[in-house]
Amino acid sequence: AVKGTPSKGLLQVIDPTFQAYHVPGTSTDSYDPVANITAACNYAADRYGSIDNIFGAY
Repeated sequence: AVKGTPSKGLLQVIDPTFQAYHVPGTSTDSYDPVANITAACNYAADRYGSIDNIFGAY
């Protein structure tokens, strides 16, 4: 992306989201697959109430 905050890693998480939903004990590198996936899953669960509900958004 030319404008805005670039997404990074396997699930394309932006830095502010990664930092907000990062799981302590995982890497602080947003390109680390475990850290990226767990942060993205935490975001999805918070945003949609459950991982199971994410497809309802589409």
